[in-house]
Amino acid sequence: MKRTPRILAYALGAIAIAACSDGAGPDGAQVSLSFTTQSGGAVASGPAFRAADFTISDGQNDLVITAAEVVLREIELKRVEVSDCDDVLDDDACEEFETGPVLVDLPLDGGTAVMVTIPIDPGSYDELEFDLHKVSSDDPEDAAFRAAHPDMVDASIRVQGTFNGEPFVFRTDLNVEQEFDLIPPLVIGDAAVTTNVTVRLDLSQWFRDLSGALVDPATGNKGGENESLITENIKQNIEAFEDRDRDGDDGDEG
Repeated sequence: MKRTPRILAYALGAIAIAACSDGAGPDGAQVSLSFTTQSGGAVASGPAFRAADFTISDGQNDLVITAAEVVLREIELKRVEVSDCDDVLDDDACEEFETGPVLVDLPLDGGTAVMVTIPIDPGSYDELEFDLHKVSSDDPEDAAFRAAHPDMVDASIRVQGTFNGEPFVFRTDLNVEQEFDLIPPLVIGDAAVTTNVTVRLDLSQWFRDLSGALVDPATGNKGGENESLITENIKQNIEAFEDRDRDGDDGDEG
């Protein structure tokens, strides 16, 4: 069933989107942040809706993912000359997409979905930083988010679907800062430019054991036999790269 991804559904309604500087940027210069779940290799950019469920098989097991949601916070692009966005007070040090928390409903159609676009100041940016954020059950800062997304309380990631035909819901409270080097750095000059950074979350690798066989995602829930395995798989299978044509491919775009 097709449904519109709720990318930034909470954030767009409740939090102003702005850059950390003064939000001006050079005339026309912008950078967008997109998400994809494809494993790699160029495909046509996905539409704004979910076109299909995410289905994989290892020959013995079949995994169908019908929804995958991730909560992010403090999404920032770091300038080359800055060591860490958390260690500086200068508003020009890092460009900020969102402080969050924000919900990203991941596209499952093999394409990319744009989360948000911001104006950006000239400079070189060599790192994307964000937190995978466990939604607190009592922190006042998460109160509005909890009300909008009660299924995400005490979780940062929620995946649902079927494993060998049996329904599952996977939740993790993984709460960790993620930093991704942009190689080569994202360079924004004085002239107007529009570019895109894509975050790839490779769902095809999240629910596999060390032999490559698929495992039941439900066994990765709190206290499950594959909790640590799946948590580590998630951390190891997220990356970010410049992707000007938003095709989800990190190859040379010329």
